[in-house]
Amino acid sequence: MLKLYNTLSKQKEIFTPLQTGKVGFYVCGVTVYDLCHIGHARVYLVFDTIMRYLRSQGFQVTYIRNITDIDDKIIRRAKEKNEPFEALTERFITAMHEDFAALQITPPTVEPRATDYIQPMIQMITTLIAKGMAYVANNGDVYYSVEKFKTYGCLSHRNLESLQAGARIEVNEAKQSPLDFVLWKMAKPDEPSWASPWGNGRPGWHIECSAMALQNLGETLDIHGGGPDLQFPHHENERAQSEAATEKQFVNYWMHVGYVRQDKEKMSKSLDNFLTIRDFLKHYDPEVLRFFAIGSHYRSPVDYTLTNMDTAVKAVERLYIALRGLSLLAEADNDQSQGLEFEKRFMGAMNDDFNTPDAIAVLFELAREVNCLREMDLLRARQFAFLLKKLGNILGLLLQNPDAFLQNLRGKIITPEEIEKRIVERNEARLAKDWAASDKIRDALLEQGISLEDTATGTLWHIV
Repeated sequence: MLKLYNTLSKQKEIFTPLQTGKVGFYVCGVTVYDLCHIGHARVYLVFDTIMRYLRSQGFQVTYIRNITDIDDKIIRRAKEKNEPFEALTERFITAMHEDFAALQITPPTVEPRATDYIQPMIQMITTLIAKGMAYVANNGDVYYSVEKFKTYGCLSHRNLESLQAGARIEVNEAKQSPLDFVLWKMAKPDEPSWASPWGNGRPGWHIECSAMALQNLGETLDIHGGGPDLQFPHHENERAQSEAATEKQFVNYWMHVGYVRQDKEKMSKSLDNFLTIRDFLKHYDPEVLRFFAIGSHYRSPVDYTLTNMDTAVKAVERLYIALRGLSLLAEADNDQSQGLEFEKRFMGAMNDDFNTPDAIAVLFELAREVNCLREMDLLRARQFAFLLKKLGNILGLLLQNPDAFLQNLRGKIITPEEIEKRIVERNEARLAKDWAASDKIRDALLEQGISLEDTATGTLWHIV
């Protein structure tokens, strides 16, 4: 029985999809005006892991992750670069796809772009105006009337009165209330625009996601997710305008992923304290970033520090070392009764609001079991290794060849062929009882960062 934490109710709830066996899953995507950073990576690695788990449990998941390819930041950046906004966004969409592919993030079922959904946005705004939930201001912009949506603030758990007290109207704004938000902006000189009943203009940010979600998943979504900064105002506004337009509950389960912090501050482009994914991957394997992203519970913030990254490196290395030197059994040959208790606890952790830290703890227990058994019972060691890889794969871990992963983990110190050649030479020295030569080879490899381990099945090596 899967339970997940619903931001709206602030408690764990039993997950009951609208259609048995099917999940409609919408995640707010990237605003494409710059390279993606590891704060983005954490959000999309978490939701990728959740999606992988749901599919492993037999759910048919329709996973929608949109692209915001028109907004104020994009227009400003295009002007700075003196290039058409379409060229700017296309360049960063390509870069995003490259980065996500490197991280083994599964592509979404549909990846809608905001500029392809202008007409559905206009239709939704028209409906809101007709219902009296939106109005055309005297400057031609269209605003949503927040005070008319009686449950505004429930998702972010904010009091409407306190929100009103803290809100301000800018001098150039024409909205009737400080909390009202823009649905359609009238065109400004030299800015992209589209025709509408209210004149040429472009959509506000919030209406984009509502239109794309409703068009691709229907009037009610099973799950809607994003980063914690989207809870207010973006998701609060999405909920308000969508439910006012359809008169149905917009989302059944709201999920929000914790920040990546650097120097105790949220990592973000606005604070200019971010590390891009591609810069990160110059120094670390992609699975190290995945482990870092899901090694803590998804709702908790995580701190990007060299110490925490070193911990992640060593943790993933331990899991791969357990698989070294073991040819894995085929699914049909594996004894399904082996490791049932491990698998039960793994599934129990994931069914408890996707508790990846507890699920990963099971992987380490399996790794220890494999290491203990490899000299005593090779068949059982292989069976537990099979389960370790199977459960790791559900989380998007242990997808690589162990030898290749361990060789590349900390940089190419020495090639696998050279290591194997030296191991053969050392074994020959040992057979000849030339212990001095054997120790010399071992010590030379250790100086190059390679540690040898003599087992019943042969000599294994790993990077230290």
